[in-house]
Amino acid sequence: MKKFIIEAVEKDSIFSEMDVTPGDCLLSINGMPVTDILDYRYLIADDCLEVEIEKPDGEIWELDIEKEYEDDLGVVFPEAMIGTKTCKNNCVFCFIDQLPQGMRESLYVKDDDERLSFLTGNYITMTNLTPDELNRIIRYRIMPMNLSIHTTNPELRIKMLKNRFAGDVMRYLETFYENGILMNGQIVLVPDYNDGPELEKTLNELKRFYPVLQSVSVVPVGLSNHRQGLAELRLFTRDEARQTLALIDAVHGEMEAQHGDGFVYPSDEFYLLAQRPIPDSDYYHGFPQIENGVGMMADFKTSLTEALANLKTLKTRNQPKKIGLITGTAAATYLDELATAITAAVPGLTLTVFPITNHFFGEAITVSGLVTGTDILAQLKNQLADDPCDLLLLPENALRSGSHTLLDDWTLESLSDALGVKVASVPLDGQALLDHCTT
Repeated sequence: MKKFIIEAVEKDSIFSEMDVTPGDCLLSINGMPVTDILDYRYLIADDCLEVEIEKPDGEIWELDIEKEYEDDLGVVFPEAMIGTKTCKNNCVFCFIDQLPQGMRESLYVKDDDERLSFLTGNYITMTNLTPDELNRIIRYRIMPMNLSIHTTNPELRIKMLKNRFAGDVMRYLETFYENGILMNGQIVLVPDYNDGPELEKTLNELKRFYPVLQSVSVVPVGLSNHRQGLAELRLFTRDEARQTLALIDAVHGEMEAQHGDGFVYPSDEFYLLAQRPIPDSDYYHGFPQIENGVGMMADFKTSLTEALANLKTLKTRNQPKKIGLITGTAAATYLDELATAITAAVPGLTLTVFPITNHFFGEAITVSGLVTGTDILAQLKNQLADDPCDLLLLPENALRSGSHTLLDDWTLESLSDALGVKVASVPLDGQALLDHCTT
């Protein structure tokens, strides 16, 4: 069995106080072997622990630890230590296969790891799960599990994922359901594959797993300009997007009437494609898939409306302020409406929406999360020279998590220098945006 070598220990942590040091081996917690981060996270979730440590010279330490239930022992996990399991599929819709060459190496890694489903909210296809890993999920009650379902038709799923083992999806759903492992599902919808009657069949078959299957999101396939050698796919037309929404609304309405929960939720892109209004927040029943971007625009509008309602009367500025909002082309009209509401409430403010056409990935990519520094610079440099702003705001979802770096390795700082104006990130939250506008 692979040994769990401790690479780093947090200062002033429980392990630090007990002289556990980097290079020690964490053998077991409460008699259970520790093989990776998932074992560790679940086995420390107790207030009394018996921990077995092997020192580099072979000496075995047995530590009795009393702690608060939620306290960590202090093991630091570098990203490389997690040992991400990579995907065994070759999905026809995979966006990683559509990335241009020359980007940082980490962007080309296809993960399909049940540990990341729990730790970071990633979606897994279940084709990578071994029987032991499935049993561990059940034993530790790892949940919610975020699952890439796409279709419940076994033959179609094999075709879409290009993996002969992909047809077992219903068996995994049944196992999670029978053992009470909470789930969230995702369907990447591809025209002429899993849409129309196939989508209707999939949603009707998934309904029976509710409420253990808490929610299902439906998102349209994204297509870049870098699809050489890949399957020929196309985007949804406006009429097809409307038909898809009608189909989803029927199931959503049925589940809402029966359970008070909509269960299935289309992504914001479908409403923009269909040229239909974004629903109000009530439609999303607590936003179960907000981390997947579903309902993000409704949530943003609600938070902004609340922030404006609580805004105290402002005096006219001595110096007018001009702020630019960077976004993708899809949400530009929607943001224009919200910007009008903000400028009406904030005297002396000019708020301009800058929709960025995505030449880096392709014009069909319209979401703000895939906007790059290359396109921002190319499209705004001359415009800002003629009509300067005091500040540019970039949505936080365009940045690598926990960093100031965009997908093409431009940073907020380097972009600020190149444009000659400060570029800051802003969470997709109305109060946060209003704070920038009023300070």
